[in-house]
Amino acid sequence: MNKDKVKGAVDDAAGRAKRQVGEWTGDTRTQAEGAAQQVKGKIEKAVGNVKDAARGVGDKINSASDRDNTEREHVERDRLAEERKHHEAMGS
Repeated sequence: MNKDKVKGAVDDAAGRAKRQVGEWTGDTRTQAEGAAQQVKGKIEKAVGNVKDAARGVGDKINSASDRDNTEREHVERDRLAEERKHHEAMGS
């Protein structure tokens, strides 16, 4: 969980509480402020979800790239070993 999701959860909960207090007291301004804070919290949580998803895609790309590099290294090592064997056989 990243800081955007945490902040969003806090703002959403605080906004919900503020809106509820406004409803209980009949204070429409407090209700509106609470509703706005809830929306802000939901947006922050959504931003956090997008960041997490992007981070996950980046991790998958890096992992795939690491696997590709490892495979290339193995292929190159095997090719050099075969080349070395060939040169040794030609020299003998």
